[in-house]
This record gives sequence, structure tokens and C-alpha cells, in this order.
Amino acid sequence: MHEDSTASAATGTDIGSDWDWARARADDWQPPTELDTGVPHTARMYDYYLGGKDNFEADRKAAEAAIAAYPALPLLARTNREFLGRAVEYAAGRGIRQYVDIGTGIPSVGSTSEVARRVVPDARVVYVDNDPIVATHARALLASHKAGHTSVIEADLRDPASILDHPGLLAAVDLDQPVALMLVAVLHFIRDEDGAEAIVRTLRDALAPGSALILSHGSPDFASRESAAEGARIYKSASAPLVLRPRAAVEPFFGDFEFAGPGLVQLPLWRPEAGHVPTTDLPEGWQDVSAYAGVAVKR
Repeated sequence: MHEDSTASAATGTDIGSDWDWARARADDWQPPTELDTGVPHTARMYDYYLGGKDNFEADRKAAEAAIAAYPALPLLARTNREFLGRAVEYAAGRGIRQYVDIGTGIPSVGSTSEVARRVVPDARVVYVDNDPIVATHARALLASHKAGHTSVIEADLRDPASILDHPGLLAAVDLDQPVALMLVAVLHFIRDEDGAEAIVRTLRDALAPGSALILSHGSPDFASRESAAEGARIYKSASAPLVLRPRAAVEPFFGDFEFAGPGLVQLPLWRPEAGHVPTTDLPEGWQDVSAYAGVAVKR
């Protein structure tokens, strides 16, 4: 979700508990004609890290170069997807029934809708992205379902008002009630000079008490200086720059929201599943997962 785009009308769907984005992967799918497949795109590179098929040669070349510089990238992508699932389960367990997932990326199994509806069957989810590939996948999926509780809108995180005022979001979400705002692996593509902190503050301020902010963010704190610098260099040729931030620069995004335990921690350590990752001692290879994650609640 990192290219400018104009907002379009939202499409809704009523989906079952067995729904996932894989059903959008039709064999006859063709990319939008306006899509520039020669420029590496951050969402498609991420799809490659996850082992997906919705990427092009330029994306694969850039992703392979990034992996060569930072071999833990595929592990980081998978760990981030697992964090999303655990965080959504936490929010749903608190009774939150509304989710705004900004920077959705290439749809895949383990989506916000899939996880939330396992806990809260009537959850409402709005996906927000400005990548035409995401919109195309969503439309392919939604075409087979009647209107309901899931919406996809095209808008840019760098213009938070266009998200908050979007008729598609307002039709699906009551901002006077608790919302889970999801900024998972997206803010590290927003530069400080683009007003990253002000963007998140605008979104936070629009939320009702009881809302949750779910956020993960790439960081140089766990990678070598050389790997971090090379990663930033590679992403300069992609659709958005990579802005790795230390913990001290990530924490302010949460404002005065109250952290859920264990707070803002290295990505694999946020409420790991039993038997998956120890809470204090990461297995070999996991120490290089260079990102922070946290969930905080508005009181």
C-alpha cells in the first residue's frame, strides 16, 4: 500500500468462516492494464517472501537481492503474518467487532477477516490499500458473495482523512464504537518527512475508547548495520522507500494508548503461541527477525 491512488467505492460481502483470500486466485486472473510490472512493488515483494505467486520478475529480482542482504526476510514475513493473527484474536477476544486493516497487501490465507470471524462471527472488516492488484483480487472474490460485512476501499495511508471520510468505510464502520486499527508492516514505508507520526495521530484520534491499535514495524535494532543499509538501498528502486526505525521511534506511534502485555517487543515475542517461540529465549535464527510489534488500547 504505498502508491498514490484515488479512492473508489467500497464493495461489501457476507462471508463464511471458511473464507480466505486464496479463493481470489483465479487461473485466468490478469493484472490491471495500468499496472507497471517493471517497478518492484513492496506488496508484491512481500508476497514473494511469503511464497506467494502474485509477483513479477522485477519484484522477484528485488526480493532476492533483499534476501541476499538479509536472509531472515522470509522468516520475518511469516512471523509478521502470525503476529497479525494473534493480535486480531486478542482484539476479537476483547469484543471488538470492527477492523480497519490499512496496507492490506496481497491477499492471502490468514487474513484479518478469516481470523476475526473465528472469534466474532459478525465482525466487520474494511481493507484499505492503494495497490490495484489488491483491489483486483478483492473484486474477484467479492463477486461471488452477497453484500455484507467486508469492504475493500482504495485509499492512501499518507492521506488519512481520505480513509476516515471514505463513504465505504463509514458505511461499514461506526467510529463511535471500538475499532481495531491495523497498521501491520506498513509504516516503515512512510517517511518522517511525509508526516508519519501526524498520520497515525490523526487515525488514533478518530477512534472511540476501547479501540485497539495493532502495529508492527521494521527496525535496524536486530540486524547488522550493513544489512539494514543494503535493505534500504534496494527499496529505493521499489514503489516506496524502506524506513527502518529504532524502538524509540516506533513507540510514539502508539501515543497515550495503553499497551497490552508484553508491550512493544521484538516481533516473535508478542504473545507467542504455546510451544511456538519461548518468551525470553529465541531459537537460532529468530534473533535476526528485525521488527517490533505491539498492541495498545485507547482508554
